[in-house]
Amino acid sequence: MAFIDLGLNDKVLKAVDDMGFEEPSKIQSDSIPVILRGYDVIGQAQTGTGKTLAFGAPLISEFEKSDKDIYAIILTPTRELAIQINDELTRIAKYTDVKLLPVYGGSPINRQIKALKKGVDIVAGTPGRILDLLKRRVLNLKNISRLVIDEADEMLDMGFIDDIEEIIKQCNTDRQTMMFSATMPNAIRKLTKKYMKPDTKVIAIVKNTMTVSTVDQYYYEVKKENRFESLCRILDVDEPQSAIIFCKTKKEVNELTSALQSRGYNAEGMHGDIDQNQRLYTLKKFKDGELDFLIATDVAARGIDIKNVSHVINYDMPQDVESYVHRVGRTARVNRKGTAYTLVTAREYMALKQIEKAIKCKIIRKDIPTVDDIFQAKYNDILGMVKETLAGDSYKKFVPLVVEMDEEYNMVDVSAALMNMVYDNEVNFKYTENDIGVSSKRMRLYISAGRKNKINRRILLKFLTETAGIDRKDIGDIDIYDKFTFVDAEERAARSILKRSSGKGLRGMRLKIEPSRSKPHK
Repeated sequence: MAFIDLGLNDKVLKAVDDMGFEEPSKIQSDSIPVILRGYDVIGQAQTGTGKTLAFGAPLISEFEKSDKDIYAIILTPTRELAIQINDELTRIAKYTDVKLLPVYGGSPINRQIKALKKGVDIVAGTPGRILDLLKRRVLNLKNISRLVIDEADEMLDMGFIDDIEEIIKQCNTDRQTMMFSATMPNAIRKLTKKYMKPDTKVIAIVKNTMTVSTVDQYYYEVKKENRFESLCRILDVDEPQSAIIFCKTKKEVNELTSALQSRGYNAEGMHGDIDQNQRLYTLKKFKDGELDFLIATDVAARGIDIKNVSHVINYDMPQDVESYVHRVGRTARVNRKGTAYTLVTAREYMALKQIEKAIKCKIIRKDIPTVDDIFQAKYNDILGMVKETLAGDSYKKFVPLVVEMDEEYNMVDVSAALMNMVYDNEVNFKYTENDIGVSSKRMRLYISAGRKNKINRRILLKFLTETAGIDRKDIGDIDIYDKFTFVDAEERAARSILKRSSGKGLRGMRLKIEPSRSKPHK
C-alpha cells in the first residue's frame, strides 16, 4: 500500500513525499483511513512505529480553518515529545496554512499565551501546561474538532491520569478522539470507555519479534552539516568489507552515491526509480564482491539476502523501529556477526532511545574518528602491505633503482615519501579539522534505592525535579533494579541533582547519588 491509497489530500501527500517516506508503516496504513472516516480510534502500537504521522496526516488533511477556535489538541507526557510532535506536524503541514504551537513547562508561559492570542489551530502540549492555560482562560477547548492522547500509558505512569480527565471534561462531546498507547492498563481502558464513542475502532499492531542480538550496534552523534564527512571518516577507519548504507529518500540515495563516487569510494545506489535490470546488475556486483558500498532506500533493500554484508550504516534515521530492525538485519546473516552504525543529530537522539527501548538492546555511543585515528588506521594498512610484499620477491626488481636513489636521497625520507603517496591515494576526503565530534553532554547517575524501597519512575521523577529544580525533559533513561537505580540526565541537570538531591530524604531513607561506575554497587 502507498500513501496515495489512504485518502489523504494532495497537499499532505506532497509533504509526506518531501519527508521521504516511500510507504506507510502498519499503524499508519491501518489508522489513517479509519481516522479520515471520522471514527474515534484506539491505536495500540509500540513507541517508534510512526504514530505521529498516523494521527498527524489525517489531522492536517481534514483541517478546516476557524478564526476563533482551536481545531485540535494533542496531549503528550513530556516537553521533548511535545516539541517532537510539533516538528513532525510542521513538516506534514508544509503546504497548508495550519498554525501550530507546542506548550510545555520549563518555558515562559507568557510567550505561549501571546502566541495563542494571535491565533493557533493545533496545540501539542503536556497536561500540566495545558491545564495552566485553561485556568488562565487563554485556551478554550469547547469547540475543538479533534483530541489526541499520545503515549497514554506513559502519562499514566507519570501520574497524569487525573489531569487528562480534567482536560477531557473541558472538551466538547461532539469531537473525534484518538488515543495511542503501547499498552492498555485498566486505568486507560476505563478512560476510553468513559470518554470515547461506542463505535470506537481499536487498531492493535502485533509486536513483531525484534531480534538483532547477533549485531553489534553503535551510534555516532553528528552535526547535521558534518554528516557526510562523518561517514567518510567512519569508512576510512573501519574499511568495511561490504556495507549497505541506508538513506531515507531516493534523492538522498542519488546525492550520496554521487558524492562518494566523486571521492573514489566504490559505491552504487539502488532505489525504486532505477531500472529493474540496472538494479539486478548492481545487486549482482554487490553479491560478487565487485562493489564495496550499496546505497539504498528501505523499499529497495527489501528481500536482499547477502551473506557477506559486514556493516549496515544508517546514514539517515529510519522511519520506525521495524525499519531499523529490517535494516540492521541485512547484516549478521546465517548466524554470522555484523556491525550496525547509526548517524544521529542531537535532535534525533530521543528517537534513537525509543528504538533502543523497543528492541531491548543497548546501542553504544562511538566517537567520530579524528584525522589522527584515520592516519593510524591507514599506517597500519600500509605497514601490512609492506610486510606482505617483503615476504615475496616481486619487489626485488626495484632494488637496483633504490640503490641509485640511495646515492642522492636518505632512504628513510624516500620510504616516508612513498608511504605518503599511498596514504593520499587511500584517503578520499580532504580533511581539514582533526576532530569534528560532538562531545557527550549526558551523565549516568547511580542512586542508592530501588524497587525494594518502593521506588518507581513517577516517584523518582517528582523527587528529582522538585529537589534539583530541573525539568522532566532533562531526564533520560531510568533503569530501576531491586536495590539501586541508574538515571541518565543532561550534564547540567545531572550536576544539579548531585549538588541538590543527594542526601535528601525519600521514602524514609537518605539517597546517595553519585556518577555511576562501570559496575553496580553491591
